[in-house]
Amino acid sequence: ENIAMSGGRVLNSSRGSTEQSIDGSKGSSCGSLLVSNLHKIGLTSETNPEFRLVLASQSPRRREILDMMGLAGRYSAEPSPLNEQILQEELSSRKDISPPEYARILAERKAHAMGEKLLTEQCNGVDVNSVTFILGSDTIVDLGGHIMEKPVDERDAFEMLQKLSGNWHEVHTGVAVYGVGVKGSPEEKFQLMFSFTDTARVKFADLSETDVRSY
Repeated sequence: ENIAMSGGRVLNSSRGSTEQSIDGSKGSSCGSLLVSNLHKIGLTSETNPEFRLVLASQSPRRREILDMMGLAGRYSAEPSPLNEQILQEELSSRKDISPPEYARILAERKAHAMGEKLLTEQCNGVDVNSVTFILGSDTIVDLGGHIMEKPVDERDAFEMLQKLSGNWHEVHTGVAVYGVGVKGSPEEKFQLMFSFTDTARVKFADLSETDVRSY
């Protein structure tokens, strides 16, 4: 979650997104997670009357978003076992990966790691013969092509906010959904259903040192 410190309002912003589906095609991500669109990924109430949703995160904000979608009480949340630090170091060393791709790959790997855990341990009573969706997500801040990771301490946070002061930046949110037991054959038990990155451009107000320290 990222807040534009602009006296209670975002000074200016715009949004855009791209989506990667099972067949590799790209398109709008709008509405991809709505229950009414399940037929687009091969699920109908007739063929799969019951399915579970696992959020591979314990982020209060991500749970709030699912609750706002009407999914309160209809999903479980558990942090992904993925070692994010190792993956972030690997991705950061690659010059061929753009910030939007970075966010999408992190989301995919989070969901994939959780899917592997469900399959190998069958934790939380998940029946791998039923349909389970695993939702992974990650958000990063992109300042002029430079990825700003979560601050490690107060000093780091202070310097980050000073860099963002008065500047445009982009906030990339990657989303990925894996399906367990979506199709009948064993080789299709675990697969990426779709993934996408949604981008918002945000401009911070000019921040004084007092503003930053107060925040």
